[in-house]
Amino acid sequence: MLTATSVTRDFRDPAATITLDETARHRRRMMMTSDRTASGSAISFLLDLPAARLLRHGDGLVLDDGRVIEVRARPEPLIEVRGRDAAHLLALAWQIGNRHLAAEIAADSIRIRRDHVIRAMLTGLGATVADIEAPFDPEGGAYGGAHAAHHEHGPGDHDHDHDHDHGHGHDHG
Repeated sequence: MLTATSVTRDFRDPAATITLDETARHRRRMMMTSDRTASGSAISFLLDLPAARLLRHGDGLVLDDGRVIEVRARPEPLIEVRGRDAAHLLALAWQIGNRHLAAEIAADSIRIRRDHVIRAMLTGLGATVADIEAPFDPEGGAYGGAHAAHHEHGPGDHDHDHDHDHGHGHDHG
């Protein structure tokens, strides 16, 4: 059984690729199978990293035989959020962060997973929103470094109270 125990950005000529959405790229230990190569074969291997991490587009999973499997981010359904100006976009970012949503932040836009309730809220706040299909590479979060814990909801209400202590005072007003 082939095993990948490390991740590198320093490689050329990968043996294969593996295409995963953002959720599937947050892993520590899991059986995986690469995408099919030009010859029609695939490589099965055990991912066995020292700690859970978000595998980024372009990372290389180093197999114990020296070959590398390149990670590719699968396009997924997202909302691209734009504000009227930088200050408005910052206010929209605050609203998204206050709801603990994973977000990919660029200079002029924010990408989040599709959610009709959040879309309505952002539109109501004057945002321009567009459905897109793109790889999702959200910010890592303040506490974990590698990845924010998913804290998303179904189609229901997004107003809620939290009863947890991060060691500092804050509210979710």
